[in-house]
Amino acid sequence: MHHKRPFTRDADRWETARSQALHTGHVRGHRCALVREPMLVHERTPWGWLAWNLPGDGTPPQAPHHVGVLTPDATRTQRLALRWLTRRPAPYVALHIGPVCVRFSAVAIAVVSFFAGQYALDHGVPAAVALPVMPLAPLLAAYLPGRLDARAGEHVRSIDGEGACRYLQRLASLHTTLIEAAAGSDRYELRRSAEVGHHLLWDAAGLLQAQDTRSALVQLVDCERAMLQLSDQVTQMLGPAYPKDSPTCIGPPRRNERPAGLYPPGFA
Repeated sequence: MHHKRPFTRDADRWETARSQALHTGHVRGHRCALVREPMLVHERTPWGWLAWNLPGDGTPPQAPHHVGVLTPDATRTQRLALRWLTRRPAPYVALHIGPVCVRFSAVAIAVVSFFAGQYALDHGVPAAVALPVMPLAPLLAAYLPGRLDARAGEHVRSIDGEGACRYLQRLASLHTTLIEAAAGSDRYELRRSAEVGHHLLWDAAGLLQAQDTRSALVQLVDCERAMLQLSDQVTQMLGPAYPKDSPTCIGPPRRNERPAGLYPPGFA
């Protein structure tokens, strides 16, 4: 089943991403105690991403740490914003002044800015101009990523929490089967099913942002039911050639029945 584990169809990508995360992850130790961001591996998808926590023992996690859903009918700029949000974590440098850490990029830009300022002073630029400008570049390097994150996040609905993530993980698995069925096909029905599936995923993420899982339970079940019905229709259109172990083959639930395997303990 799609998204049951990180990079379900390509285990080598998980190992590669895990190695890169360990190599470029945050500095550890008491000097960087203020940096508490988890080390995550982002699995990008056509509809958004799944962010997987990096266990210490190297075993693949069973559920994502958080899930991001990109707005349907996203523009090229909005898709670039998704790549920005799923970039590798910034490395930090420990300063020998207590438990203080700064981004490596800010340190690098501060060094470049210092030498550029010295060069300007040596070539006749007034100190009243050169000296105030020198600290601006490192300050912008520390400030801009947060602003860009906020701007890019306007096009994404990001969900965390075990119950909510497991629900979106299940819904995303079904939606991915619709995307694969529509890929390379000129059939309107298949492409439309994938489009509607993305809207359902987007709506579910919106419900989970605005409400807790218990309050939104009825609407979430309706989203799951609609996604399963789409999957069942796609299975019928594709006929016997469609994989029998696909999650779309389970069929839509009855009116008062919760989809099997959807809710983790404590969801409702």
